[in-house]
Amino acid sequence: MTTQDGLASTGTAPQAADTDAGAGDVVTEAAPAAFGAALAGAATYPVAPGYRVNVRQGAGTNTPLVRQLPAGARVQIRCQQRGQWVVGPYGTSNLWDNIGPGEYVSDSYVHTGSSGMVAPGCLS
Repeated sequence: MTTQDGLASTGTAPQAADTDAGAGDVVTEAAPAAFGAALAGAATYPVAPGYRVNVRQGAGTNTPLVRQLPAGARVQIRCQQRGQWVVGPYGTSNLWDNIGPGEYVSDSYVHTGSSGMVAPGCLS
């Protein structure tokens, strides 16, 4: 199984994925019930098979790790924003998917069926 959230913006050699939650890392539980209710019935998208994708606080691998999605996870995309370029199983993209308050995953690890935006842009 692979754990990744991307490459450096240079597009050169892959960086080691940070796979451990150490002291000082913030690990969150599921989104609040009100948030889940608001998205009930919204489309979900699968994460690339065989990957445990890192969820970040912002649109880049330089932002703090929040948690890690399990292999086989599906996500609801609230909004999308441009950030760090990442190379993943679904191509190279600078789109980041907001999947919860303060939670972003690289769109290059989410199978949306599109190389463009599938959700509204995030408000700063």
